[in-house]
Order: sequence, then C-alpha cells, then structure tokens
Amino acid sequence: MTGIVQDIDWLLIGPPLALAITAVVVLLADAFAGPPRSRAQALVPAALTLTGVGVSAVLGALAMGGYRDEGTRSTFCVTGALEGPAPCSIAVDQLTLVFWAIVLLGVAVVALLETADVAEGRTPQGEWNFLLLATATGAMTIAASRDLVTLLVALEVVSLPAFAMVGLRRGDRRASEASVKFFLVSVVSTAVMLMGISLVYGATGSVFLEQIDMAISAGADVRSVAVTGALLTVVGLCFKVAAVPFHMWVPDTYVGAPIAVAAYLSVVSKAAGFVGLVLVLAYALPELSTAWSPVVGVMAALTMTVGNVLALWQQHAVRLLAWSSVAQAGYMLVPFGAVAGASREDMATVLSRSAGYLAVYAVVNLGAFAVAAVVGTRFPRQRLVDYRGLVREEPLAGWALAFALVALAGLPPGVIGLLAKVLVFSSAAGPATWLAVVMAVNVAIGLVYYARWLMELLRPAEVAGASVYDVPNGVGMAIGITFTAGVVFSFLPGLLLDPVLLGVGR
Repeated sequence: MTGIVQDIDWLLIGPPLALAITAVVVLLADAFAGPPRSRAQALVPAALTLTGVGVSAVLGALAMGGYRDEGTRSTFCVTGALEGPAPCSIAVDQLTLVFWAIVLLGVAVVALLETADVAEGRTPQGEWNFLLLATATGAMTIAASRDLVTLLVALEVVSLPAFAMVGLRRGDRRASEASVKFFLVSVVSTAVMLMGISLVYGATGSVFLEQIDMAISAGADVRSVAVTGALLTVVGLCFKVAAVPFHMWVPDTYVGAPIAVAAYLSVVSKAAGFVGLVLVLAYALPELSTAWSPVVGVMAALTMTVGNVLALWQQHAVRLLAWSSVAQAGYMLVPFGAVAGASREDMATVLSRSAGYLAVYAVVNLGAFAVAAVVGTRFPRQRLVDYRGLVREEPLAGWALAFALVALAGLPPGVIGLLAKVLVFSSAAGPATWLAVVMAVNVAIGLVYYARWLMELLRPAEVAGASVYDVPNGVGMAIGITFTAGVVFSFLPGLLLDPVLLGVGR
C-alpha cells in the first residue's frame, strides 16, 4: 500500500468550504451576540449568510477559470496503489459549475425570503441560517462528488439540516408534523439507496464512479447484481426529487414548512437529488442504461401526470406549488427515460437538457415562492382567492408571479420556460415517442391550473383600497432578483442555456 497520496486542490473545495466556515461563523456570532434587541440585529445572520454566498461564488468563478484552462480538475485522488488512472473523490467540470450556480442562487434567495419571519420572532435566525448554510454545503459537495460514499454522505448533509429547518419555528404544530414526515421518508430513501450502493460495490469492487463504469464495461461477472443495485440507487434518489410513487411527503411538508423552507426544498434540495441521478447514471452506470432508462421513463410519466392532475383540484397556493413541483420533476426526468442504449456522448447531450430545465425552473419557481411569502403576510391561509387583484394592489409582486406562472406553464412572455419544455420534449420525441406524447398531454393539463391562478391575479380585488401588504426589504429584493433574471433570460436565453447545454453536454 505504498505510494497512496491524497492530493488536495484547495481551490476546488473552496466554494463548499466557504459555506461551511460561514455556517460556523453565523452560529458563533449569534451565540455571543445574545437575543436580538432590534430588527436590524436580527438580520445579521442573514447578512452573514449572503456574505458567505458571495465568497463562495467568487471562489467558484476562480474554479471556473481553472476549468477553462485545464479541463476537468480533480482532487482527493488515490495514486500509486491502483492500476490505471488515479480515481478521485472530488472533481470540478461544467456540470459541477452549473449546479453550484443553482445552489448559490437558491440559498441567496431563500436567505432573503426568511427575513419575512424576523418580525414575528418565532424562528431563531442564527440557528436557521446555520442550518441553511450547512445543508447548502452538502448540496455543493454532491455536484463535485465522484465516488458513491462521498455522494451519499453529502446527500445526508443536505437532508439532516433540512429536517430541522422545516420544524424550527416555535409553537407551530403543523411544521413539527411536516418535519417528522419528511424525516421518516428520507430515512427510508437513504436505507434503500445504501443497499443499492452496497450491491454496486459488491458487483464492481469500487465506489469510484469512473471505476464502476470501467468494471461494468469490462463485463462484470455479476451483472444482475449491478443492475439490482443500480435500480435501488435510482429509487433512493427518486425519493429526494419527489418522483412518483416516492412523492408522498411533498404536499404536507411544503404546506407545513415556512415559505422560505418550502422554496429551498423545491429548488436546492431537488437540484441535489437530480445531480446525484446524473452522476450515478451517466458517470457510473451508462452501460446499464437499457435497465434503468425505461424505469425512469415510467417514473417520469407517472410523476408529471399525478402532479398535474392533483394540482388541478388545489385551492391552497403553496399546496398547488407543491404538486406543480412534483409535475416539474416529471418533466426533468424525461431525458433520463430516453437514453436507453445511447452512447456516452449522446447520453451527456440528452441529459444536459434536464440540467437546462432545472436551471430555468430554479429561477421562476423561486420567484413564485417569493411572492407567496408576500401574500402570506396578509393572508396566512394562502388561498388562491387571496391573490385576487394582486397585480393592482402590489404591482411588482403581482406581475412577478404572473411571469413565473406563464414561464412554468411554458407560455409567452415566459419564453425561457417555453424553451426549457421544448428542450426536454425534443429529447424524447424520437427515442421515446410515447413519453413525448405523455408530456404534451401533461403540459396542456398544467395550463389549466396556472391559468386559473393567473386569472385571480388579474381580477379586481373584492375590497378596493390602498395596499396593506407588508413587503420586507429582503423579500422585495428576492422578487426583484428572480423577476429580473427571468425577464432577461427570456429575451436572451443563450445567457442561461448555452453554458449548460454546450458545457454539460460535451
């Protein structure tokens, strides 16, 4: 065992490490400061969180520069003890950078949304921001993971703080119930995924994604064991992304959690699950695509159908967004169901469309939750009728939500949402025509409930008068960021989609 060296490139682990250090700083600063005596003092943890996000983004930009100059960069590599190329636990490529950007945007917006709860004083801000940064550290690490152990541990780092975030608000029994339900389902998913990973390891003799691929390509003697492990691993990850039939935790958790936490689960936590799927299936198990691709294709069809059909009956805005999130996960899974037997290059090209859809979804869905946080300050029950006249009473929030809804539906002027749907639809149009047909039908179903909500925004309010919405500065900034980004990307979609499609797909 001589010659084993763990090579560390600190620039590559800098972005998640910056979030982890900031999490510790936030917790210590809050502990030494004591109970906040003013609103400004209560906002200090959020300010520190945003500072950490900024530092992480700068380090990510530096890593991007290194990627462009040198190609994929790796660290924590085991050298000298194994034949062939040195396997590495951490690597940064274009896929990593895309998901890092999604995570950092999501964390910044969610931190701003949480400032709406400062006034009521029921959520300890120091602990909440610490948990947010801790779970974001896990999400950042997943995107750079190149072995199954690192990926599984990082996935749990995403999940464990999220349980506490859901139920952290004092005196909220619904939030506590949602937290317990989320915890129980996640524990089951982790157990299933761990069983799958153990079978893959037993069949291939390695946990490194590259070596797993080489072992299967060379013709592993126990291919049936590898297939079983691959399917169990897919099932475990599908719990995380809320794919049907592993979606049962979503509606109650989103409704019971604070709006900021629901926004985090719908974007950042979902992104962590999707990048895990991409890494495991496209990097480690492409040779088994004929086994897992049809299964994921069926899941995609069920997920989009169940999500859209049940969203039709919802009168609660956050519950509608929860079922919409399930349906959107189904659209993201479509490319996975259309790559059976594809070459590695073709598979990368097709799955890059799923990454592009996720990037678009992150921007517009965060915007929808940001407006829900505003309406919740006046109408805590979050009924769809409570949004009536929002465009007139609070124009910025009203038009921002209107844009988010049309983008989620795939209608102009939300052109970026339309392009995202065309991308994933085109990936299935040839190889899995039946899946493309199912998606087309579901897009039409989705138009119904998005249009119904949009009509409420445009109707005159039942009681005319001056606006009484309390829009905290942080929430207003979140709305402005997401709305502006959505509009800019609709006029210049290449700014968002080209780096994803050209980088991830190459």
